Amino acid sequence: MLENILTNPIIAVVLTVLVCFVISTLLPGIERKYIHARIQQRIGPIVIAPGIMAPIKFMFKENVNISSPVPKLYKALPILCFIVVLCILIALTPQAYKIPALSSLVAIVGFLKVEEICYVLMGALSKSVMSVRMPFPDRIKGAVHIKSNRSFVEDISARRSLRMITYGSFPLYLALFAPITAARSVFLQDIVTYQQLNGPFLFTVAGGIAAVVFFIGYMIILNEYPFSIIKAKSDVIEGPYMEYAAKYRAVVVLTRGFFMFVLGAVFSVLFIGVPPTILSWGIVLNIIVALIFVVLMGIFSAFAPVFTNRQLLPSILGATLLGILAVVIGLL
Repeated sequence: MLENILTNPIIAVVLTVLVCFVISTLLPGIERKYIHARIQQRIGPIVIAPGIMAPIKFMFKENVNISSPVPKLYKALPILCFIVVLCILIALTPQAYKIPALSSLVAIVGFLKVEEICYVLMGALSKSVMSVRMPFPDRIKGAVHIKSNRSFVEDISARRSLRMITYGSFPLYLALFAPITAARSVFLQDIVTYQQLNGPFLFTVAGGIAAVVFFIGYMIILNEYPFSIIKAKSDVIEGPYMEYAAKYRAVVVLTRGFFMFVLGAVFSVLFIGVPPTILSWGIVLNIIVALIFVVLMGIFSAFAPVFTNRQLLPSILGATLLGILAVVIGLL
């Protein structure tokens, strides 16, 4: 009876998503408790606090009325981000391989781009400062632009997000397309099948270089130190997330942990050939990979300052060149 239930593709996908989501709620706590706290020589929060207890607490907080030209869209953006991450995970499962439009690398890249665009919209659609509406323009005596509007913290973050979309995410997308050079296909099923027959792409020269580039892109798209320019505490505080409170903040926190796990699952599929599914012990490998990425990111972010443009551009350019090298080696 149990086997018949699990063989149902819809039930298998739902159970896989549930297991992955539950594990993902522990990742932020593991990063802060066992990595950041240990490196910074402090006790740190309990493991379940950042990813489980914090969202529950936010659910019971009072919401704030944000000054926004499109308030409904602004409030819907965190939910949209969560749905996008969910779609990426579903696309990675073997049950989704029967839908070519969903289970291709092009679809994965498209979903990731939507996630990035949401950050721009989050910053651009908020016109509040610490939840206080400031509608009046700056009128400084002697200024040239008398009618210029006040610049909000989120505006700065939105411009930085747009800049990161323009060139910041190049390393990640180059790393994603590197396995195509081996499998000669953009479909996830072909990439997984090739690695099951010929060994993981990770253990090739091109795969090793691309894995390093993927990790750099992993930190960039998660907006983590040293690439957290769009939500640097020194000037834009929380950036695009600053005015989200109550249940919206809870969704933001849950999405971040979920995104950390899903990016690890993307690496497992493209570089090792093991898709996430509750029907296989391979899901244990997906969890291990996600934990390794969280540990590495925690170590790097604990020591790294926020990069300014002077450090950001060369580092992204260097990672991009490494990604191009991985693609060229794979083609040769």
